Amino acid sequence: MQNKMNHSHHADRSFLTRFAWLSIGAAVLTIALKTIAYFLTGSVGLLSDALESLVNLAGALMALAMLTIAARPADEDHAYGHSKAEYFSSGVEGTLILIAAVSIIIAAVPRFISPRPLEQVGLGLGVSTAASVINLIAALILLQAGKKNNSITLQANAQHLLTDVWTSVGVLAGIGVVALTGWQRLDPIMALIVAGNIIWSGVRIVRESALGLMDTALPPKEQEVLKKILKPYEAQGIQFHALRTRQSGSRRFASFHVLVPDFWTVQHGHQLLEKIEADIRRVLPSITVFTHLEPLGDPTSWDDTALDREEDIPTSFVKKQK
Repeated sequence: MQNKMNHSHHADRSFLTRFAWLSIGAAVLTIALKTIAYFLTGSVGLLSDALESLVNLAGALMALAMLTIAARPADEDHAYGHSKAEYFSSGVEGTLILIAAVSIIIAAVPRFISPRPLEQVGLGLGVSTAASVINLIAALILLQAGKKNNSITLQANAQHLLTDVWTSVGVLAGIGVVALTGWQRLDPIMALIVAGNIIWSGVRIVRESALGLMDTALPPKEQEVLKKILKPYEAQGIQFHALRTRQSGSRRFASFHVLVPDFWTVQHGHQLLEKIEADIRRVLPSITVFTHLEPLGDPTSWDDTALDREEDIPTSFVKKQK
């Protein structure tokens, strides 16, 4: 049995695209400010910051496209919906982050070998600080929306912006120390540290995206919640097996077999499954539940606990059908 999946039971997630537009606006504004700061100071650290903001823009555009697709309702060709599209967005953003890191390293190494003095440091720091504040505000809004609506795209975008904020803080601190001490090589050193931080962030985001595309099970905490819901029924003599879960973007999926006494009627079993599924949906929102009813006394009820059933349908059953 599958829980009812009419369109009215699916929240309209198209409103999430407004957060992607917020990210796009923040990226455009910070690119402009950080580029101005770079030309004012000549700091390769600020150049690395501006390059990362370009990645922010590319990631935000990808997020907008994938959130638009993910919001589409299920159709004949996509019976499980389009929510997995969000993983493509986070995967692409993670890859772009890694490309930005390589670009920063390429720009920083020659400057480390042949350092150059910075110019108009005070004005450049002021402009870059304004850009960081914009990023911080946008990141906090996106993170809250991503957690509230279980959107991996918005959460990845928010984490990337927060990484940008912290790297900006590092760059600004480095430039400040350069201005005070005159040690020019500190600027490219900070740029290389920024690159290392960006690489770590990019690898993490790509990994999370890959796990989603590989149909990774629900988090352990949510699996425990699911088992806790089923436990009271086990006390009534009901048994469960072949429990499988997966996460697909904002949606959760769970399937399991329910074993009931042999003398139960189909109606009795149906009512039980409806109650179990309703209990699960109350605690775990945006979940699609598939259940399969089996009699406790039939040996074949225990033959399909693995992903692929190894035995064929019993010959005696086929003869009865004829």
